Amino acid sequence: MDAFIIDAIRTPRGRGKAGATLSELRAVDLLGGLFTEMAQRFDGLDSYADDTLIGCATQVGDQGANIGKAASLMAGWAHSAPAATLNRFCASGLSATAMMAERAAIHDVVTVAGGVEMMSRTPMLSDKGAMFMDPEIARKLGAMHPGVAADLVATQFGFSREDCDAYAALSQERAAAAQDAGRFRSIVPVRNAAGEVLLAQDETIRRGNTAEKMAALEPAFVKAGEGRDGDTVRALFPDLGPLTHVHHAGNSPAMADGAALVVLASEAAAKRHGLKPRARIISTAEANVAITQIGAVEATRKALARANMSADDMDLWEVRDSFAAVTLHYIQQMEAPMDKFNVNGSSIALGHPMGATGAVLVGSLLDELELRGLRRGVVAITGAAGVASAAVLELVD
Repeated sequence: MDAFIIDAIRTPRGRGKAGATLSELRAVDLLGGLFTEMAQRFDGLDSYADDTLIGCATQVGDQGANIGKAASLMAGWAHSAPAATLNRFCASGLSATAMMAERAAIHDVVTVAGGVEMMSRTPMLSDKGAMFMDPEIARKLGAMHPGVAADLVATQFGFSREDCDAYAALSQERAAAAQDAGRFRSIVPVRNAAGEVLLAQDETIRRGNTAEKMAALEPAFVKAGEGRDGDTVRALFPDLGPLTHVHHAGNSPAMADGAALVVLASEAAAKRHGLKPRARIISTAEANVAITQIGAVEATRKALARANMSADDMDLWEVRDSFAAVTLHYIQQMEAPMDKFNVNGSSIALGHPMGATGAVLVGSLLDELELRGLRRGVVAITGAAGVASAAVLELVD
């Protein structure tokens, strides 16, 4: 695939709770700030960008009615600049990036991708989608709460509470160290209508949140696992035995507000518009594994195969912390070295603005490859109902 990443930016991630720092903003304002920033970096971008695709997992209320188009218009982009919004649950932002990369490569054009989620204003499942909220449909489809699915992974593959808490503590430690060292270079501060900075750094990191402290937290999904979701698990896996409930607020992805944008182009389009690529997208892949949230393994394997590469060829791995047991399963299956894997922490510490996270990870990987003088890496993300997306990226000289 001859598609290149010209730039990737993101907002800092705010706590996804009512009354939190970014909650005074609307989703169009948060994402619109990045459209404004990209237009300042690349003059006339809205006049030549062939299409824009924005990931958003909960498209209702503030985030409904094609948030991608609304945000671009609020930022002053031309009405003639196309834009649409995609929902592939948590993988939305990375899937949007992959789709726009393909469009850029096929048609020799410039495209824009990204994602947004304001969980402080539009909580998860507030769209009341039938897959999860209608009991009859949920049973038929085998749908369940992601936290129960994560506990299912722990049960199936033997990950203990201690394993999960130790990984979560490492994510917090690495994220705090990276923030202190200024390694999150793709961040664009969020400003209010008066131009005042509301948030300049991720506020979701819980410093000092050790495994010992997390040991006191109660499992979060016991009730759900004993109810309808538990019935679904038992129907699908009648020989499994009782669920091992290992996940809680400390080793689960933190709900967050956030947005990200990525500008992409073919080689010819980049030259035509005087754009300097940062990286090449070698391959992308989508996958879906029923129920258990382990689709990122399959998506990564597909992306590596399409790139004619192996795990050993990757200098860094940027993978969403989709609950600790799910991440541990990914590390185990892909044999990813811990000194190359999520070196600056991930969603457990930094937060998970669902539709945006995949695009956030793209910028995070590029930043760290550049800082370390390395060449290539993989981005991967899994989500509800087993959806997953992955991409192999390579810096250009």
